Amino acid sequence: MKNHGFGKLVTFLNQLEQERISYTLAHHRDETIMVNVAVAGERWEVEFFEDGSVEVERFVSNGEINGEEVFSELFAMYSEPENHSAKHTQNAKFTTTT
Repeated sequence: MKNHGFGKLVTFLNQLEQERISYTLAHHRDETIMVNVAVAGERWEVEFFEDGSVEVERFVSNGEINGEEVFSELFAMYSEPENHSAKHTQNAKFTTTT
């Protein structure tokens, strides 16, 4: 069986360049190369596998624009649990009662 993974990747990259669509390459899983494509309102993660298969995941914006006030939501939802307990313990040390 002939391997077409590299050929598909090169063809895709050539088309992105021809259409002047910006991309970056990444390697997060064994036997894959990921192409990250960011266009207005969308981000695409396209993974090319050594066996020739391709996986595409699209992230589509709902169009809502936020300010820096959403940083607290980001950190509350995705910080490591140990960071939360360490901060709580550290803040408790400075709490005084009168």
